[in-house]
Amino acid sequence: MSRSRSQASEHKYLTVRAYLADLVASELSVGDAVPSERSLTEKFGVSRMTVRQAIDALVTEGVLERAQGRGTFVAPPRADFEMRLTTFGEEARRRGMEPGTDVLEVGTAPAPASVAESLGRATGDPMHHVVRLRSADGSPMSVEEAWIPVDLAPDLLDDGVPESLYGALRERGLAPTWGEDTITASDATVQEQKLLGLRASRAVMRTVRRTFAGDAPLMYSRSSYRGDRYSVFVPLREARPTLVPRTGATDATSTPDPTPTDHLDPVPVPARATEGNDR
Repeated sequence: MSRSRSQASEHKYLTVRAYLADLVASELSVGDAVPSERSLTEKFGVSRMTVRQAIDALVTEGVLERAQGRGTFVAPPRADFEMRLTTFGEEARRRGMEPGTDVLEVGTAPAPASVAESLGRATGDPMHHVVRLRSADGSPMSVEEAWIPVDLAPDLLDDGVPESLYGALRERGLAPTWGEDTITASDATVQEQKLLGLRASRAVMRTVRRTFAGDAPLMYSRSSYRGDRYSVFVPLREARPTLVPRTGATDATSTPDPTPTDHLDPVPVPARATEGNDR
């Protein structure tokens, strides 16, 4: 193919993509079907391959989603992670959404080796253990598991699981001041697929977090977020001394950056913007 033909093909692809993106932004709502490939082919006088290329790009960006055997539809907005300390409920309500929580597990359990190591405790030490399914406007968003040493807050779960674990710890003089996250991506487990309502997409974004109160490890948590509803937003600043992410053994006496790194807490955002996560 000559360079001029290649450029013409790229221009047609961008024209179709721009048309669909504008349609989503100005006329269609979440769940609405976009025009069929045949109608787009006829409207723009392009090949079906060009139309598919434009649709594929918007599917990759999270603007559209395909339902096998049914067609292509406007996808729910993605929610971005932004690094800050906040709660899932606070972020959801700030964006006009109603947060929800289903407690899947709660109780006291001996600390597994990985949890104990991360919190500077001995394997088997008693821990408050909470597993929750978090939702926004009735849509499941994440599965969260948290471990907190019992001796830090013996009565933490006496009245059930508080709406916000961070808030409950603050009330006990254990305000979370900083934390560190490790973020990865992988396929969801069978249980996660069921809990999160995953069908076409099985990707989840996983975070492992250590939360601190001053220099003391306060909470260890693991979360799985729907890959089709989240992206990562990372504000940048000029280079300065910072913490080095750690995934194995950690030094409980490590001193944080003088300006604590705000922690990430995700929640769905109507306009494809930022998000926060309740602990």
